[in-house]
Amino acid sequence: MAITAAMVKQLRDTTGAGMMDAKKALTETEGNMDEAIDWLRTKGLAKAAKKSGRTAAEGLVAVHVEGGKGISVEVNSETDFVGKNAEFQEMVGKIAYAALGVSDVEALKKADIGGKSVEDLITDKIATIGENMSVRRMSTLEGETVVSYVHNAATHGMGKIGVLVALSGGDETFGKQVAMHIAAVNPASLSEDDLDPAVVEKEKQVQIDIARESGKPEQVIEKMIIGRMKKYMSEVTLVNQSFVVNPDLTVGDAAKEAGATITGFVRLEVGEGIEVVKEDFAAEVAKAAKG
Repeated sequence: MAITAAMVKQLRDTTGAGMMDAKKALTETEGNMDEAIDWLRTKGLAKAAKKSGRTAAEGLVAVHVEGGKGISVEVNSETDFVGKNAEFQEMVGKIAYAALGVSDVEALKKADIGGKSVEDLITDKIATIGENMSVRRMSTLEGETVVSYVHNAATHGMGKIGVLVALSGGDETFGKQVAMHIAAVNPASLSEDDLDPAVVEKEKQVQIDIARESGKPEQVIEKMIIGRMKKYMSEVTLVNQSFVVNPDLTVGDAAKEAGATITGFVRLEVGEGIEVVKEDFAAEVAKAAKG
């Protein structure tokens, strides 16, 4: 397939690799962006991991807990200014409360708030505030104890990052510490058992390819991979990460000391995974001037 300048730019922006390296990676992988990223990592040419969590949209994440059930909802807007708007915040709060009674985002859009569906409520706010808005995601979590935390809060219960943690045993103070850890470190899963096997196998293959580039014998490489995969698990699984509150302990060890078992978590960040096309300021003004 033809490798376009836009594809090369996207890969450069994602990995920090040079233009020729990015073009070669795309050529070698026939334009497959994910495989090109892995190719660059194998060759030691990627300066940063794929920015899959890059924030490219605005709005708020709201969390709400009642008893042993918690919900987290993301409502998007076009600009950060709307996220600070009291009228928008009030609407997001009502949507979060309504989410307690439904199971998924499609049901939430049809949920009733004061005689109107959530979809109709948003349509009304689009008309009055003047920006496009949408309910993008929601997640629920249940457990013996469910604790919530909002990072970079705009108002009570809503902000840029919302976290829910479910515990068996322990107390809310420890749960809040774990939630703050999750907000900061963003683990991929609770434990190794929860990781997608395909993701694990892909990472293992990348590490094998990197090790082979060193020219070391296969028996040495096998030992290297064991260590590298253990390090990988310590970086991406919650219970194996160093606890931000006490880096001498893993989160799992800290939970044992607190008499708790972490049974689940949810982390939503505003705009996570959304890509938007950005124009330079001069071009944006010129377009506006033309109407």
